Amino acid sequence: MENVVLIIHLLLALALIGIVLMQRSEGGGLGMGGGGGAISGRAAATALGKATWFLAAAFIVTSLTLTVIAAEKSAGSSVLDRIGNQPSRKADAPAAPALPAGDSLLPPTAGDDAPLVPKAD
Repeated sequence: MENVVLIIHLLLALALIGIVLMQRSEGGGLGMGGGGGAISGRAAATALGKATWFLAAAFIVTSLTLTVIAAEKSAGSSVLDRIGNQPSRKADAPAAPALPAGDSLLPPTAGDDAPLVPKAD
């Protein structure tokens, strides 16, 4: 079910992109150009405009549907629950490397005993 909704969602996204790109540009960003729309306060309802609204509504519905499906799949489980169910480390596996000696995680300074650059033999 999730795959079907996801495929429909992707097709709607591509169709919405195509419909928006096919519409006529009215110039002057934010809908401020183009005669009738700015004067009357209402844009003309063209076929492409209606198709854009339909595809946008369908896109939102499929988005919400995918969210609900994902929430149902993860209901009752937590990330911490999944971490707690991990198998313990094998006895023959090497232990994690220890932190370097010293109480500071800063790099050594010039006054430390250890040389900064190893000497070539």
